[in-house]
Amino acid sequence: MATGYTLDPQITALLEMGKDLPPLESMSAKEARDFYLASCAATASPARDLAKVENRSIPGPGGEIPVRIYWPKGLPAAAPMLTYFHGGGWVIGDLDTHDSPCQVLAEDAGCIVVSVDYRMAPEDIFPASAEDCIAAYAWVVANAAALGGDPARVAVGGDSAGGNLAAVVSQQAGPRGLRAPAFQLLIYPVTDMAANTASYTTYGTGLPLSAPVMHWFIDHYLGKDRAGATDLRASPLLAPSLAGQPPAAVILARFDVLLDEGIAYADRLKAAGVPTTFKIHDGMTHGFVSLAGAVDGARVALGEIAAELKAGLAAR
Repeated sequence: MATGYTLDPQITALLEMGKDLPPLESMSAKEARDFYLASCAATASPARDLAKVENRSIPGPGGEIPVRIYWPKGLPAAAPMLTYFHGGGWVIGDLDTHDSPCQVLAEDAGCIVVSVDYRMAPEDIFPASAEDCIAAYAWVVANAAALGGDPARVAVGGDSAGGNLAAVVSQQAGPRGLRAPAFQLLIYPVTDMAANTASYTTYGTGLPLSAPVMHWFIDHYLGKDRAGATDLRASPLLAPSLAGQPPAAVILARFDVLLDEGIAYADRLKAAGVPTTFKIHDGMTHGFVSLAGAVDGARVALGEIAAELKAGLAAR
């Protein structure tokens, strides 16, 4: 992995500690979920002192969708909001794995966060995750005022698979007659299910999200034949045009198989005239928002992401 960049030493130490663990792609979905939950708990940031956190269920196309809503202290009336979609390759992750970063984003960005526990594969394959997230975003906009938020300032965001889903919601809102998100926060998003960029080779081994793990995720989500890979609800990079998309922040990790497709999506947003901020965190690897309690650089990066969200929502 001779790239000219140096992986953060605290992340290197974490990788060394876990070098003898079985690879994620060798696990069942349940085993992988349990492992991911334990991993996120071990590296989570300290809990924030928020005004209120509440679990609810909202209607969705396949049944009730669990959500967790975070209200920080000191919110103004008609506060900005973020609909957040967790990462985990559409297979793992839940409200608990991403409880910590959602707390940070709520408090540091000064917004109400609605975290969405969408349906996942292999129990519910594509497009279940995407359709749940579209429905959840529509619910947040429709209920924003009742939650203390401003329906005109509802952002979407997520990390990894969640970044994919945030981009998909942003693209699907208009065609479905929904108010466009005020902002899209795309943290190392999946944008193209082809999964064949150069970064899959450069960063495909020895890191938390290896190329085999990413292919394991895609095979679970799309099925082994990968039907739907070119559907825009799976591969938002394939959209004919990105003109008119919501303002965006695209935040990437240098040591990540998804690096190249994240760069490609940011480049296309900018070329289409979409106001877009863009940053690659050079010492970070995929998943760094879940490492903020154990890695100083990840904590700083998550703080910068919250600042990007706050500025993006303020501009609206």
